[in-house]
Amino acid sequence: MAFWKTLAGPAAVVLLALAGCADPGAQAAGGSASATPSNGVHYNLAPEQNRIRAQKDPAAAAKVPAAIGADGKLTVATTAGSIPLSFQATDNRTIIGSEIDIAQLVADKLGLELDLQQTSWENWPLKTQSGAYEAVFSNVGINADRAKLFDFSTYRAAFMGFEAKKSATFTVNGADDISGRKVAVGSGTNQEKILLAWNKDLESRGKAPAELHYYASEADTILALSSARIDLNLAPYPSVVYRAATRDDLKVVGKVNAGWPKETLVAATTKRGNGLADAITAAVNSAIADGSYRKVLDRWGLGDEAVQKSETVTSETLAQKAGS
Repeated sequence: MAFWKTLAGPAAVVLLALAGCADPGAQAAGGSASATPSNGVHYNLAPEQNRIRAQKDPAAAAKVPAAIGADGKLTVATTAGSIPLSFQATDNRTIIGSEIDIAQLVADKLGLELDLQQTSWENWPLKTQSGAYEAVFSNVGINADRAKLFDFSTYRAAFMGFEAKKSATFTVNGADDISGRKVAVGSGTNQEKILLAWNKDLESRGKAPAELHYYASEADTILALSSARIDLNLAPYPSVVYRAATRDDLKVVGKVNAGWPKETLVAATTKRGNGLADAITAAVNSAIADGSYRKVLDRWGLGDEAVQKSETVTSETLAQKAGS
């Protein structure tokens, strides 16, 4: 699937800004060490993860720039922002999730020790540019603004999900389905840009726009949704799926690509031009080939977001594809 492919839609959306992110905001693990989901996935929320590991791939390891591999570590930043992507385990300290497991596979393939660092969404860009972080695995979507500063290695599809109360009788397939509804969304996020574009389209056709609601935390958002103060929440699809599987009052009612009206992908993010992206891309492709990549995604219920091949994306390749 090409991330630059144009999707059907009534209006174009401005390029996603660097600060406009896929990060869903803070969400504590909470609950027991293992959730009992309705989708058959066993979510291990405990600090003892017994992660799926991989063997070193000499060809991929040879691509690691000498300056980066000199200390024998791959320093990876993550925001620990949302189950099941990256979050704190039940000890409120250990960072776990699908993003961490993918980062571990990459480190294994490159023959490096994973040095995991928790950061805020606001801080990872500057610290990656400074070299403090060598890679970011935190649900980062590709866009042209980010490509001016970073290179990418794709590893997962990027979708947003609409969630509603289980009693809801509607689905969301496009702008018309949110007309007049109360929808929660994070400020400055990819999903907000989608909703603003849909509202603009609705108004241009004389239809009522959605009423957008903003909350200080994800917990406040879900409380508002479950108490019927709002009709919908638009958030990263993996988090929406997790809640639908582990709660009895919410369900998924729609899905949209995070790059709407185009497609985008989630990618490991590295400093532009430092040469590490090609090594990470090779590592991901090696993990895809040996099956460990798919095992990680299936472990967290994200198998439908798997990619068949990782690609290195730079500002230059992004521009070429956009013009093709």
